[in-house]
Amino acid sequence: MSAARQFPSEFVDRLIAGDGQAFNELVDQTSGGIYGLGLRMLGNAQDAEDMLQETFLKAHNALRGFEKRSSLYTWLYRIATNEALMMLRRRKTEFHFDPEPATQEEAENGEEVVDWCCLPEQEFISEETRSELTRAVAKLSKALRMVFLLRDVRGFSTKETAEILQVNEEVVKTRLVRARVKLRDELSGYFRERLQGQGKK
Repeated sequence: MSAARQFPSEFVDRLIAGDGQAFNELVDQTSGGIYGLGLRMLGNAQDAEDMLQETFLKAHNALRGFEKRSSLYTWLYRIATNEALMMLRRRKTEFHFDPEPATQEEAENGEEVVDWCCLPEQEFISEETRSELTRAVAKLSKALRMVFLLRDVRGFSTKETAEILQVNEEVVKTRLVRARVKLRDELSGYFRERLQGQGKK
């Protein structure tokens, strides 16, 4: 299911016209997701808060020029992701998208990776598991991390993710495969222990 909300046209028109109440509603409805994205991309709460503030400041200043060529939601997330990348660059962290496509071996590398389907649901919502997943996501390259967060965490479609990152859809699909494989490889040992622990109970 697509994460992108279809805000009513009249609501978008109010925003473009500078309606302060409408903008406050936009902030209330979208700030949680944008903050979460920033926290996972940037790694600390202060930077995520700064990214959130800059995102809405830039959105507020740019709304009068919003031409409705994309959904308001994807437009806003494009501003947010660009702000996150700018902050990463300011940290002197080199940013680049992986140019090489996923190899056949990477795409099919499931033989040595534990299948998570057999884990009980509570394993996926435990604090320990969330911590392990956060740690593994942080190890992804920034290009793969951004695609994973937009597609698998925020729930944007491939098309929407491509629009936000301003790349083509095949690039999004390739990076998502690579991100998922790398996460499975990174977490397979952890989940193997969980499965073995379940078997002993």
